Amino acid sequence: MTPTSSFDIDSHYSLTPEEVDFYRTHGFIKLKEVLAPDVLAYYSREISAKVQELNEQHLPLEQRGTYSKAFLQVMNLWRHSEIVREFVFGKRLARIAAELMEVSGVRIYHDQALYKEAGGGITPWHADQYYWPVSSDKTVTAWIPLQAIPKNMGPLAFSPGSQRLKFGRDLEIGDESEIKLSEALKSIPIVDEPFDLGEVSFHAGWTFHRAGANTSDRAREVMTIIYIDEAMRLIEPRNKNQRTDWATWCPEAKVGEIIDTPLNPVIWNRGCEGL
Repeated sequence: MTPTSSFDIDSHYSLTPEEVDFYRTHGFIKLKEVLAPDVLAYYSREISAKVQELNEQHLPLEQRGTYSKAFLQVMNLWRHSEIVREFVFGKRLARIAAELMEVSGVRIYHDQALYKEAGGGITPWHADQYYWPVSSDKTVTAWIPLQAIPKNMGPLAFSPGSQRLKFGRDLEIGDESEIKLSEALKSIPIVDEPFDLGEVSFHAGWTFHRAGANTSDRAREVMTIIYIDEAMRLIEPRNKNQRTDWATWCPEAKVGEIIDTPLNPVIWNRGCEGL
């Protein structure tokens, strides 16, 4: 796909061996200056417009449950806008994902905008891969703030090394996961820091993470892209949420086969020219 804009979303971001090792050890990494301010300004206008257009959550915050208070969640925006598609299919982020996971290429699982409204509540502790019917742990989420995120907006926080823990992998995000994982992870120092403009984090599918409430007077605007190993296979779902994910994000995939569907194209691999 040829970009229609002149903004840089395809060039190579050079990772050091130390950064790859940090991700391998801790299950996440925060990288500075991944995307330029003009890139974020351009794409955030379209992403925000689509969130406003497609959002189906209209209850006041005080009438919502914990999960619904956490953020407005709009998924697969790339299917609703050519501009967002261009951003989601950018090779710069995809190559970072592949190099951190140490795989030859990545395909998209899905994208999602996560807008934590002013006054929005916490995002409870959870691990994303609880929801995914996939055959390996070669999964990663790029968490892309569309503006700088100070502590009072609820930046993403991580439990380093928690991708190796087995406890909690059967917990759906919610009040129970927040209570049980807060207790289970209390001996591990939490990384809970602001995000600079242009800073992007990547976290593994089994890394436990959360976010604080947004006590500021403006929305915390974040776009995310979930990447999986290009050789990832579908497994028989282990819970009802995985069955829903199969039907929603890769409905044409078959158990035991590579998740190679029109909704899950390869975004980057080593065969990409010039990268």
